[in-house]
Amino acid sequence: MTVHSKSNGQDIAASSDKIDVRMLHQELKRKLQGEVRFDEGSRALYSTDASNYRQIPIGVVIPKNEKDIIDTVSLCKKYKAPILSRGGGTSLAGQCCNVAVVMDMSKYFNKILDFNIGERTVTVQPGISLDQVRNYVEEYDLTFGPDPATHDHCTIGGMLGNNSCGVHSVMAEMEGTGARMSDNITEMTVLTYDGTRMIVGETSKRKLDAIRREGGRQKDIYNQLVDLRSKYEKQIRVKFPNIPRRVSGYNLPDLLSDSNFHVAKALVGSEGTCVVILNATLKLLPKPKSKSLLVLGYSDVFEAGRHVMQILKHKPIGLEGIDDKLIRYMEKKHLHEQDIPLLPKGKGWLLVEFGGKNKMDADRKANAVIQELKKEKEVPAIKLFDDPEEEAKLWEIRESGLGATAWVPGEPDSFPGWEDSAVSPSRIGEYLRDLRNLFNRYGYNPALYGHFGQGCVHCRVGFDLYTQQGIAKYKEFTKDAAQLVAKYGGSISGEHGDGQSRGDLLELMYGKELVNAFREFKLIWDPTWKMNPGKVVDPYGRLENLRLGTDYEPAKVDTYFRYPDDHGSFAHASLRCVGVGKCRRYEGGTMCPSFMATHEEEHSTRGRAHLLFEMMQGDFIHGPWKNEQVKRALDLCLACKGCKSDCPVNVDMATYKAEFLSHYYHGKLRPRIAYFFGHIYSWARLAAPIAGLANFFTQTRLFSPLFKKAAGIDRHRSIPPFAKETFRSWCKANKPPDSDGKRIILWVDTFNNFFLPDTLKAALRVLTAAGFDVVIPGKNLCCGRPLYDYGMLRTAKRRLTQILEELQMDIRNGTPVVGIEPSCIAVFRDELTNLFPDDEDAKRLAQQTYTLAECLMQEAPDFHVPPIGGKVIVHGHCHHKAIMKMDADELLLKKLKVDYTLLNSGCCGMAGSFGYENGRNYDVSVKAGENVLLPKLRKTGSDTIILADGFSCRSQIEHLAKRSPWHLAEFLDHAIHKSKPDITV
Repeated sequence: MTVHSKSNGQDIAASSDKIDVRMLHQELKRKLQGEVRFDEGSRALYSTDASNYRQIPIGVVIPKNEKDIIDTVSLCKKYKAPILSRGGGTSLAGQCCNVAVVMDMSKYFNKILDFNIGERTVTVQPGISLDQVRNYVEEYDLTFGPDPATHDHCTIGGMLGNNSCGVHSVMAEMEGTGARMSDNITEMTVLTYDGTRMIVGETSKRKLDAIRREGGRQKDIYNQLVDLRSKYEKQIRVKFPNIPRRVSGYNLPDLLSDSNFHVAKALVGSEGTCVVILNATLKLLPKPKSKSLLVLGYSDVFEAGRHVMQILKHKPIGLEGIDDKLIRYMEKKHLHEQDIPLLPKGKGWLLVEFGGKNKMDADRKANAVIQELKKEKEVPAIKLFDDPEEEAKLWEIRESGLGATAWVPGEPDSFPGWEDSAVSPSRIGEYLRDLRNLFNRYGYNPALYGHFGQGCVHCRVGFDLYTQQGIAKYKEFTKDAAQLVAKYGGSISGEHGDGQSRGDLLELMYGKELVNAFREFKLIWDPTWKMNPGKVVDPYGRLENLRLGTDYEPAKVDTYFRYPDDHGSFAHASLRCVGVGKCRRYEGGTMCPSFMATHEEEHSTRGRAHLLFEMMQGDFIHGPWKNEQVKRALDLCLACKGCKSDCPVNVDMATYKAEFLSHYYHGKLRPRIAYFFGHIYSWARLAAPIAGLANFFTQTRLFSPLFKKAAGIDRHRSIPPFAKETFRSWCKANKPPDSDGKRIILWVDTFNNFFLPDTLKAALRVLTAAGFDVVIPGKNLCCGRPLYDYGMLRTAKRRLTQILEELQMDIRNGTPVVGIEPSCIAVFRDELTNLFPDDEDAKRLAQQTYTLAECLMQEAPDFHVPPIGGKVIVHGHCHHKAIMKMDADELLLKKLKVDYTLLNSGCCGMAGSFGYENGRNYDVSVKAGENVLLPKLRKTGSDTIILADGFSCRSQIEHLAKRSPWHLAEFLDHAIHKSKPDITV
């Protein structure tokens, strides 16, 4: 295979050089300890970032150590292949995709190398995430100033590449270090394309003399930098905006003598176009011991902006702004609806955070602002928050900017492209008004929000990147917007960098002479133009390499699911991922358990979404529905639905996986385990009358291993025994007395009916005690939950159709349906309306299906459960957390006066049948459980009750933690009737 690199406008660029990819691949595999991946699937995974751009890389290298990086660069130089260093891949300007060898630093090259408490510095490898650094140093009451919204998954290397900032960069500026990454670094170890390794930082005359005496390539670089500084010093002093958030262009002011000729700072923000970063030493700040949040409501966002300087006098550690459009879009998407009323009255808001040595100190600073504002002629609406939960909810509103403004119902598709401009904070109010007027002139309607305390505005705009007219309009708008920000003495990028989307606008901001200085700066470091070419300097134009564009023509396919939120199109669903990479975090939330276990891009929600996009595009990943690389990536998806709620744009990978598998297996046999677990309802019905015989084959030491091998079940797993009597059989013999209460249907799910009928009995007793007339469906029914995991959607639809027909009268009469197995309830609340979006009965059933806690809190609010007290640990099933949420369960436990802890434990790892499958699935299942849940339970005393409603969750806990959890129904039954299930194995 031969690859040609695209011309970047320079004669010296190797646009016509042929790269022997096969030999490069072979040599890399021979020499590196890390992973070398040149297959189509791996290349497709790294073809885009969070931007509008798409470029298929030559190959992917995942280095394990510094030697791997040095050898990769050396071999790329030998074969004249461009190089791109990449961290979390969250860049919005296209700087993280290129026709190059991509080095993903995030999997292995992510260690803390040194920590100096006295000097308040930490030295790290570039692949480490920001939160990993902060979690480490905050144990010593220190923190790091820049903190982008992607803090739990962005890498330090990426932050250095983009010169990132974030919410609390205001704090860093107040502490005297500065807002940007370049202001918070002391030195870096870097590697040039020609293999020169050097440590760069401040350069005194003595150090410069020493470098010159040593000679070599480092001497040449420093001499050329000195010449560059002398040549352009006047223009640098005059043309560079003196604002906190000037990120665009290279940091040439840091080469000046009054900046101590700081070469490390000059390289920060160069987006991988000059050097590879091997490690960096960062400055740390004292961590505020306590925080208070003051929220101010104004008549509009422009008025809010005009008060920024007044607030800054009081030295907040965070000062953010949002407008009313953001709130309206959140309401349209039903995003944090319960939190929005916390905002004070207004149409534009400032969120002002103060830090202090204690809560009283932080409140004192906030109250000083309040007293000053109350003297104003027009007093804003004011709310001071001291409840950490409420403060967190308000910050979630601000951090929901991306999720709230992408794929808004009734609004055009929105994209980055002008999401990052910055001006002086003193002019932010008037700039916001002029920017809004410019948007209005072009017919765009974005929400405006951002880091107003530093003059930075974020927005996601409804650019039409599909048609020639829309793309031309986008180009014209960005030119006018760049001229507007230049008029304000601002920067076209305030923290996201230039990359490709703004690189060709730099001349409007700096003029030709300084842009030529940028070109010369890059040439000093990269004379052969191989480091991330076509970004920042002599860039690909902002209309080149568009991920969409006029040639975007995805395959048109018939599907089982109807995708009502994506215009009925699977292709549009595959486009939903915006690449922000929240699924790549290492802890917290439900999404994405397989990435947390493997740290592989392929096993993140984003990676899978990108592969599906490429599959639908069809010009690189071929064979819709039958592609083995897409199948491989989806195999380790646990279908936990975490992305449905945790992802800012609600990518629904569980549904996409089910859809893909339904087509992939069309005309071919599935694995044995698919037929065993997928049809567990049918097998269980056959086994129930002969439960003893069935258990003989599944439970005895002689036959159980043979059965597991035949079914494809991992040998480490125990198969749940069938109950001697099903719940339905028990009900026939124990018909409850007639009741005058409200009729309610108790959903008899397959798992509890055939394996744990006592749980359903407990639910029946609880609902009866609550005054309901409890009935069960007249026929054996199953929602088909296990079928989705193997793509058996035709059968699943038949099962749901049968339910709709059997329960039609009750559905139309509004009879509530209560389920105790979260995955079954999720089918009714989620899959049902996706498969039957036009069926009114399906909509009704989705609306009147409840969890047990929801039913008691909404349908029987006056029902009194005796307070039981005690300590309880709650593990929520993934589908429960993602679709139904845990709010009702928490309210119910509070009524019970229970000392409970709701674990932020993600997925237990069992995920239906996933954890039963042998091989990789079992390993990932165990790793997912060991992330939070299992270690926590092992440290928990036997006097603490474990609540877990999910059948699979309870199985995982029993198998690996050797504890027997309770279902909420059993816990409530115990509170009411003092019936106590055994909590030990």
